[in-house]
Amino acid sequence: MKTFKLKKTMRSLLIGVFMIVIASTNSSAQVFFKTEYFGTSAYQLTQGDSSQKIGNSKGSAMVYQAGINIPLSKSLNALNRPTMWSVSAGGAYVKLNNRNFTEPLVIDEILNIGVSLNYQRPLNDRWSLKAGIGGGVFMPSTNLSQLGFRNVLGSVSVVFIRHLRPNLDLGGGLALNNSFGFPMLFPAFYLNWRTAGRYSVNVSLKDGLDVSAGYNVNKNLRLNLVMEVNGQMALLEQEGKNKMFTHQYVVFGLRPEIKLGKRVTIPITVGLNATRTAQINDRSLKTIFQDKGYAFRSSPYASAGLQIGF
Repeated sequence: MKTFKLKKTMRSLLIGVFMIVIASTNSSAQVFFKTEYFGTSAYQLTQGDSSQKIGNSKGSAMVYQAGINIPLSKSLNALNRPTMWSVSAGGAYVKLNNRNFTEPLVIDEILNIGVSLNYQRPLNDRWSLKAGIGGGVFMPSTNLSQLGFRNVLGSVSVVFIRHLRPNLDLGGGLALNNSFGFPMLFPAFYLNWRTAGRYSVNVSLKDGLDVSAGYNVNKNLRLNLVMEVNGQMALLEQEGKNKMFTHQYVVFGLRPEIKLGKRVTIPITVGLNATRTAQINDRSLKTIFQDKGYAFRSSPYASAGLQIGF
């Protein structure tokens, strides 16, 4: 796949990630914390099939994330599928350590905070419905006194999910949000495929793309090979125009998961960040289709997290 096509896909994923988050929910209360480190790498412009470094510009990054999902009501049918209302909240803070930039191509901080009300129910033996409504703040700093209407996104989504097999769910629908400054409909997608046993595979498209292949060493340790696509976004004003800064990344790694009892999991990942898009664009639809993009090159990657179920 060409590099610029991958970056187009990543831009589309990030614009859709907010609506996909509120369209998906877990069936039990859950809290998670995660810290990610991206090593230093050069900054480059990719246009068509060619890429070139931007002077001596380079950077690294730290990402801190947390989230909670709380079921408000829940009942199960004969197939163990839930009818449920839940509320979800989450946040991310990104510190970008940018060096040797002579143009305002990047920013130094991102703050994302969001909350959503989610609903899901089975429609019949083969179909389920997931829907959500939510809102969030997407800022280029932690100074909330600078918060304005331009930093706020709202979204409504409806996704219909087909249960193709006991271990495979595939869905699609529509979401309405104001990523480009005005309400606009986008396609929304849902995918969840998993296998069970000592060796297992999981592919999930919910709040980003997650692919893992794992081996259960024992009841307290699982080893995974993982691939993830994720990111954050900030809405800002530059030169009197409303802009969008996207920070997206594709990571590959080895992830041991340490399980402490039935409720606590500690995932630790060491690997490679394949590409880390970091660029400012106009808040317009043409952003998705442009053939050039700015990104940091591959670099070492590490993360540690904590997941608690209730």
